[in-house]
Amino acid sequence: MATSGQAGHSADKQAAGRPRVVPRGAWREARALVARHRWVLCGGVLLILIGRCAGLILPATSKFLVDEVILGGRQGLLIPLAVVALGGALVQSCSGFAVNVILGIAANRAVVDLRRRVEAQVLRLPVREFDRIQVGALISRIMSDGEGIRNVIGAGLASLIGGTITAVVALGILFWLNWWLTVAILLVLAVYSAGTSFAFVKLRPVYRERGKLNADLTGRLTESLSGIRVVKAYAAERHEDLAFARGVHKLFRNVVVGAKGAAAVNDLLTGMVMGSVWSLIVVIGGQAVANGRMSLGDLLMYVMFTAMVAAPLIQLSQIGTQLSEAFAGLDRIHEIGCIATESDEDMGKAPIRSIRGEVEFRDVWFEYVPNVPVLRGVTFAGRRATTTALVGSSGSGKSTVLSLIMAFSSPSRGTVLLDGRDLRQLKRRDYRSFLGIVLQDNFLFDGSVIDSIRFSRPHASLAMVKQVAATAHCTEFVEELPNGWNTIVGERGVKLSGGQRQRIAIARALLADPAILLLDEATSSLDSESECHIQEGLKALRSGRTTFVIAHRLSTIMDADQILVLERGQIVQRGAHCELLAQGGRYAELHGKQHKREREQYVNPGEELLPTR
Repeated sequence: MATSGQAGHSADKQAAGRPRVVPRGAWREARALVARHRWVLCGGVLLILIGRCAGLILPATSKFLVDEVILGGRQGLLIPLAVVALGGALVQSCSGFAVNVILGIAANRAVVDLRRRVEAQVLRLPVREFDRIQVGALISRIMSDGEGIRNVIGAGLASLIGGTITAVVALGILFWLNWWLTVAILLVLAVYSAGTSFAFVKLRPVYRERGKLNADLTGRLTESLSGIRVVKAYAAERHEDLAFARGVHKLFRNVVVGAKGAAAVNDLLTGMVMGSVWSLIVVIGGQAVANGRMSLGDLLMYVMFTAMVAAPLIQLSQIGTQLSEAFAGLDRIHEIGCIATESDEDMGKAPIRSIRGEVEFRDVWFEYVPNVPVLRGVTFAGRRATTTALVGSSGSGKSTVLSLIMAFSSPSRGTVLLDGRDLRQLKRRDYRSFLGIVLQDNFLFDGSVIDSIRFSRPHASLAMVKQVAATAHCTEFVEELPNGWNTIVGERGVKLSGGQRQRIAIARALLADPAILLLDEATSSLDSESECHIQEGLKALRSGRTTFVIAHRLSTIMDADQILVLERGQIVQRGAHCELLAQGGRYAELHGKQHKREREQYVNPGEELLPTR
């Protein structure tokens, strides 16, 4: 097996290659996205300009068709005009195809990059943030909030830019044809632009709220499906139906408000503006033709170029909703980006290359809720290569002690020391690379048995995996599985029994070859025979390692170097097993009660052995 120092170095290299999110505001994030893909966007804009320039050919030929061919009788121009129009249409269609392919790929790549960056940010958040935010809401931030940037990087933004440039050219031609009519039309379009801008300012909070509602709904649904066995055990399907229905209806009401706002811009306001523009063309343009200031071909050409000026504004109303959703998503991504990660908090702290494994608590106090202490002045030392056991009733603070050792939390007062150094001054990622952990709630990722054991050391050889599996007594049940070592364990290891999951979790910890080992009721799901075998393996594992154990069966910690008895967040007794029994007090009381239950279980083997924790 590799040494603990090698494990820490490997973790350093893996961390260095992972991306992270740099906090930015929504606008700064959008600008950064555009900057990262600027060459693709510039290419897209160029292609769009080529297509739009080709699109100018059709309205330009309309003047010659009316004035020269129809009214002037020059039929020889028909074929040349048709060829020019067909060529322009061909260039326009080919450039449009290229734009959609190139920018479509770039937009989807941008979504992938953003999701990776947000996922990297989320994984590096402190554990306290996962206690505060629903997992489903974080999933929504990663998968859904970045979707809208397709319209920032994709053809939507590039088309808007290209359309605006060609609109400026078309506007110059309109002034040349009839400046008075053009001024009147611009006034109408200015009112339209002001109206759409106001609408999108009002709609952006609606889309932002929609993202929040969607995240809350996803969070609730994730909880329901993850806890489906609890739901069914308590026949709570109806309760979950109602909770989901309330969330869906809230989201529906938000969608209705957004749909009304978008329809007011896209249909009502757009229709009124286009009607006003056409009325101006009919009145002013018709008078100009009647008075001889414009030819009929000029008027037809004017109408077609007016459409080219109005098109970007109409397009803005159509993609404005999508852009509003995109910026609302970037706002929410920015919120995640503003949360300091463990890497941010550890910046400037001392790295760790190797450790002796001595852990010391000095007058440690801890509070989950302000002014409600869970630990009260806890002081003890876990010396190198010794085993420290934590016992006590439920809520006494045993798991909190392990959480502080794992650096998931920091003391409210006092200090946790590693080899004489304040743990808060050390890099947590470096430190955790020296830990091996088996928690009471074993979490296995979906994959094969081999993958589950290798999670702590992905590049371990099959021989190493089987060696630790044998120590954890996994071999006997794994070889009986349908596909042996390649059997898929399912989400959270659902296809295995509780005891089998426990043994794989122990094997996973063994493979990490830790300097500090933490066992939170590591044998709680095992039968007596399996526990006996695993205790032998754990005894070998503890050799040379600093070990902290929480166990509800006091018989499993009889050989611990020191036993700490906690009650209401304080250490009320400490010593070896025999010393504590001789002292009497709380430990002797717990020991006596457990022996009584064991005797009752022996007499009535159908009864469960209740934990003391």
